Amino acid sequence: MDLPVNQFKRALREGRPQIGLWSSLASNIVAEVIADSGFDWILIDNEHAPNEVSAVLMQLQAMAAGQATPVVRPAWNDPVLIKRFLDIGTQSFLVPMVQNAEEARQAVAATRYPPEGVRGVAVGPRANRYGRVKDYFHRAAEEMCVLVQVETQQALAQIEAIAAVEGVDGIFIGPSDLAADLGNLGNSAHPEVRRTIEDAVARILAAGKAPGILTGAEPEAQHWLQQGCLFVAVGSDLGLLARQSEALAARFKQAT
Repeated sequence: MDLPVNQFKRALREGRPQIGLWSSLASNIVAEVIADSGFDWILIDNEHAPNEVSAVLMQLQAMAAGQATPVVRPAWNDPVLIKRFLDIGTQSFLVPMVQNAEEARQAVAATRYPPEGVRGVAVGPRANRYGRVKDYFHRAAEEMCVLVQVETQQALAQIEAIAAVEGVDGIFIGPSDLAADLGNLGNSAHPEVRRTIEDAVARILAAGKAPGILTGAEPEAQHWLQQGCLFVAVGSDLGLLARQSEALAARFKQAT
């Protein structure tokens, strides 16, 4: 068997915008449904969702036949947690709350075997098709995509240094935490937050890395794509279920 090709990583390298959806429902059935909905990538969230390793495994299995590339966000920049997600077959990561170049290097190192990194070696995990992928240990890094999330003013000041870290494929702006850090908790659409993100996106592009962001508003998503963001999550499974179910109920309640 051959090493699975990371189409998402290739698209970012080629400058092709990738449209994604956030997944917080911790359901393999939901993952299977949305994996074939036409999105380029699906973010499986372990930071702000009740997604433990076994649940993420089931979602990766459910998505295996779908079109979308799974991207896993671990709860923290923790090499032990990242190792567990690697062993179950994760090839793309969004690592939260990266503040500087050293923390970016730690995130990359967690995804690489020694001597380039610190990833522990398991002989036959799901990641290498249970020992069936030839030369997996020497080739795994080829298809590994590491995205780091900058979410504070401190982190934004370090964008150029973070972007210079070898192995970092993209930098994601965390709008909600950044808004809070700027004194605008719960208001990521505030003009100051918007200006700050626009400046950050321009600097990430100038540094030669792919910028990314999440927004639940379609006009905002279009704006960030026009600004040059290359991986944009345009909504979430939780948001779709909540808002669409509310709208459906409201239409019938109003009719009666």
